[in-house]
Amino acid sequence: MVSLTLSASTAVLLASIVSAQSVSSTAPTTSTGSYPARTSPAWLSSVTPIAGNVQSYPADGSSIPTGPLPSVNFSTTGYPTAWESPDATSAEVQAVVASIDWSFVPNSTVKQADSNGDLTMTGYDDNTDPDCWWSATGCVTSKNSSIPPDVYQCPEVGTWGLTYDDGPLTPDAGEWAEPNLYNFLANYSQKAGLFYIGSNVIAAPAAAQRALSNGHTICVHTWSHPAMTSQTNDQVVAELYWTLKAIKEVTGITPKCWRPPYGDVDDRVRAIAWQMGLTTVIWDEDTNDWNMPGDGGGNLSPDTVDGYFEGWIDARKNGTDNQSGHIVLEHELNNSTVSMAEKWLPQLQQVFKVVPWNECMNISDPYWETNFVYPTQSGSNSTTSSVTSSVIASSTASAVTPAASSSDSSSSGQNVGSNSANAQSGSSHNIQAASYATMGLILLSFIFLH
Repeated sequence: MVSLTLSASTAVLLASIVSAQSVSSTAPTTSTGSYPARTSPAWLSSVTPIAGNVQSYPADGSSIPTGPLPSVNFSTTGYPTAWESPDATSAEVQAVVASIDWSFVPNSTVKQADSNGDLTMTGYDDNTDPDCWWSATGCVTSKNSSIPPDVYQCPEVGTWGLTYDDGPLTPDAGEWAEPNLYNFLANYSQKAGLFYIGSNVIAAPAAAQRALSNGHTICVHTWSHPAMTSQTNDQVVAELYWTLKAIKEVTGITPKCWRPPYGDVDDRVRAIAWQMGLTTVIWDEDTNDWNMPGDGGGNLSPDTVDGYFEGWIDARKNGTDNQSGHIVLEHELNNSTVSMAEKWLPQLQQVFKVVPWNECMNISDPYWETNFVYPTQSGSNSTTSSVTSSVIASSTASAVTPAASSSDSSSSGQNVGSNSANAQSGSSHNIQAASYATMGLILLSFIFLH
């Protein structure tokens, strides 16, 4: 018997997301509610992965590779210029555009960004939040029944969903480049969720292959790290397509998960990503590590980031962090973020159950390839489970969203501002528990036990 403590929102979110993730890679399957069908991307079927990849998750007790990376031959011919907005009119991108059912994509206004990439929120109605715009309100659950909710926190109290953005850290970072962090994680028997920039994948293919062989979960983080709500529909497709293609050609896998840079997503972008096979993954705790001094960073004192970690650990130890688990935003961006991650992981492992985001969400199949089966916190396989749309529909109104945080990094250290009042990255989001805890346990049993 597994003992879990769930908040109202996480019980609902868990049921929704796992049901949405439980889609066969061999045939189109409509998800629960009125979500459009999500299928394995046919427009990647002609991509031939390079040699040297593992074909499954590492077996229990097996050794995983560590040490220096091997040489990998990879041609970047045909790919867009790294860290620049891809051409949205190319034939490859337009083929994906043509495959999308645009009747399921809201006709929302493309948001405006200034010359620095910072979003302009003037005129947006935060009270009605028609677009479920995370950057403005922290919205993670749309009022539109055709759009699946975001993943943003681990359901089980005491769980730390470990995620790193902006990798793989490329060789120009010197000694801090991968496999520095990956070797460290291996030494501590730790897996993580890695949200990859397509431009970095083609620049460091051996690092991406190492991450997969080490058992980390690889997801999409766009090609050039823009604020995605400021991109046109075709530009959104281009950012996601080229990253998916790079990941598949380098590693052989096709992720079902993505994270928007800066967390900037609305219903229009969510809907496009979903039809490209991707679930949106956000976070509910933010280290702001990207803003420390370092290549592409800012001027935030490392002492401040230390204070965030100290606060989260203290809250767990004294019992005040007792409403849900967390998905936490960190980065493999530069020497500052990697050293901060390595400093705190051993202490986190003593207090939290530290797992990749997909493990705490009981998602065993984060890729469209069925030969990779990842561990889950419940110990069951998400591909064999389902939940009725009526249960989800009756509960969705109870979901509570976290306040938006303003961080996440880019190569230029740009920052998308949050319009949420007094949002602080180091604070704990205390979502109120309710009578839904019992319902959540019933849902979990129904979904995961077989």
